[in-house]
Amino acid sequence: MKAAELRTKTRADLEKTLTELYKKQFELRMAKGNGQMSKPHLLTELKRDIARVKTVLNQQTGE
Repeated sequence: MKAAELRTKTRADLEKTLTELYKKQFELRMAKGNGQMSKPHLLTELKRDIARVKTVLNQQTGE
């Protein structure tokens, strides 16, 4: 997910995307806790995607 793609979305779409990312992060954390996580790098990528969405939301609020 790139920041340029996120900037074209509306605020409602970004909030929906953020909620979905949080749900996915929870699922990955549970898989990690159970020892079932085969790709641990996905958790790091997901955290960065969440940060990107939050950054774009804050930029839209400041305008």
